[in-house]
This record gives sequence, structure tokens and C-alpha cells, in this order.
Amino acid sequence: QVQVVESGGGLVQPGGSLRLSCAASGRIISINAMGWYRQAPGKQRELVARITRGGSTQYADSVKGRFTISRDNAKNTVYLQMNSLKTEDTAVYICNAALRRPYSLSVSDYWGQGTQVTVSS
Repeated sequence: QVQVVESGGGLVQPGGSLRLSCAASGRIISINAMGWYRQAPGKQRELVARITRGGSTQYADSVKGRFTISRDNAKNTVYLQMNSLKTEDTAVYICNAALRRPYSLSVSDYWGQGTQVTVSS
């Protein structure tokens, strides 16, 4: 089995910062990319940031310059440093890991349960 577990959400005032962490564990051969998505009430899930095993990154336009994604390959962990938070960043943040398991040639997506981030004064 594979588990993807997020931590670090919470309540923060506008302009504040939070750091999210996500760790993948279990029988894993390799992890290609890890990323963060978010879903606000009544809205579709959207990509926030993504990082490949080699360190290439991709960001949503709405978070560029404010959020930074990083990764520790040895720990199968991805981080999201969120600065200058805005009320519109309020959402459930969900971690994704695109990985390969033993005896499989294909890469599959695994998702965490999500962690709530609320930006409010």
C-alpha cells in the first residue's frame, strides 16, 4: 500500500505564511513528480505547484512569486512554502504523488486526504 499524508495547514491572517509538508510512504519504486492542488468550496480542483524528480517546477499564475515548492527525494517528501497569503488562497490543499510501484511499469497518481488552509483576519 501507498500512503500520502499532508501536514501544516491552519488559520493565518492575510499577508502571513504557512509551510505545508507531504510525505509518501509504502512500497514505492520511484516518484516522478509531486505536487500540490487546491479546492475551494464550489470550485474545481486546480494545480497550485508541481515539481519533478529532477527539480523542474511549475506554478499556477495566481501563486507565482509567493509560493515555493521544494522536494526531498531521499524522504519522498514535498514542501510548499506559502508567503503573502491572500483570502483567495483559502482552500483544502491536496498532495499528489505520481509514482511507480513494484512489479508495475506504469506511473500512477496517489492523493492525500488534504489539509485545510484558511486565510482570514
